[in-house]
Amino acid sequence: MTLLVFLCALIGGMLIGLPICFALLFSGVCMMLFLNGFNAQILSQNLFSGADSFSMMAVPFFIMAGEFMNRGGITKRIVNAANAMVGHVRGGLGYVTIMAILLFASMIGSAVASTAFLGAILIPMMVRAGYKRDTCTGLIAAGNILSPIMPPSVPMIIFGVQAGVSVTKLFMGGIAPAFYLSASLCILWFFIAKKDNLAKAPRQSAKEVVKALVDGLWAIILPVFILFGLRSGKFTPTEAGVIAAVYALVIGLFVYKELKINMLMECLVSAAKSSSVIMFLAASAMVSSWMMTVANVPAIVTGILAPFINHPTILMLIICLIVLLVGTSMDVTPTIMILTPVLLPAVKQAGIDVPYFGVVFILMTVLGLLTPPVGTVLNVACSAGKINMERIVKSIWPFLLAEILILLAMVFFPALVTVPMNFFLG
Repeated sequence: MTLLVFLCALIGGMLIGLPICFALLFSGVCMMLFLNGFNAQILSQNLFSGADSFSMMAVPFFIMAGEFMNRGGITKRIVNAANAMVGHVRGGLGYVTIMAILLFASMIGSAVASTAFLGAILIPMMVRAGYKRDTCTGLIAAGNILSPIMPPSVPMIIFGVQAGVSVTKLFMGGIAPAFYLSASLCILWFFIAKKDNLAKAPRQSAKEVVKALVDGLWAIILPVFILFGLRSGKFTPTEAGVIAAVYALVIGLFVYKELKINMLMECLVSAAKSSSVIMFLAASAMVSSWMMTVANVPAIVTGILAPFINHPTILMLIICLIVLLVGTSMDVTPTIMILTPVLLPAVKQAGIDVPYFGVVFILMTVLGLLTPPVGTVLNVACSAGKINMERIVKSIWPFLLAEILILLAMVFFPALVTVPMNFFLG
């Protein structure tokens, strides 16, 4: 009954138009009232403890780093370097897009921001080259779910805090899946380019390629430096966020000189707005999470899933289905915050490795960014590509299907995640 009260309050709040953070607060308060245990002090304590996390401090710094990169010319140079290397093959701008997304994902960790930044640059380039606008927009949307998978990943930080597991381990576990997804998109794009007979761009000279790579060297160094530092234990994910922000600021101001002093306030305000949404969601989710623990909701869910506890693969498939359905109507952050404490006891009881589950769970949640009606990335891509939702839904399904196949491969063969994770951890 308590679970029903929580779901009705949460869904009811969303249906009347409450922002998800207030819907979470509302559901927590409703559970308190149902259990005859309303206490304003407990409510406020949980709100503060939800945002009071050292690991969560990484979120605003990585968001700030993304703002500095975009305005400081780093994003543009990543695209130019990728174009110099593979832009001359058939459908080359598609491969440029995938490569640029992978590089940008390794610095920012946000699918929505990456879609907005790169979509504004790459979609017009592809359309001018004769590519179909709908297909280009679909590729941009599908490719940018790499951002929450490739470290540094904001959703992985949130999951790590919620589940109490090493964020560094999650980061290292996300590297291989990001490359699997990139490879699947490249294979699919190969057939699309052949089918549509896309034009080849002129091959750049060796001198032009070297110039583009040298010009983009400062941009390419950053993700390598962050991954090396995390793997070697030289700094924590939070410290990596600070380093990324300072690095992007210095390069934008003094090396590329495209970031101006008068832009800094705009960058900081934009980063603060994005960060405040995530931090308030974390605070609100802690209230619901605490009440679900008090009401023994995780044990209830574990009991429901009990017939599948001895069959980890089937359990993972059921969780996939649940998360994908939830993802059609809820964004990534609240999905992680609501479902993690509910599903984790069953996952542990089934003997599933929690970091492995975290990586696969994050991929499950981010696929929801590509499904209507909420589909945040779809909406941002529609805006960048200047097309409506109906057109992008038609163009996205081949890419989405390829990514779901990668997800299923990782469910059936956990070693695809765990073996590379242990390798990168050393």
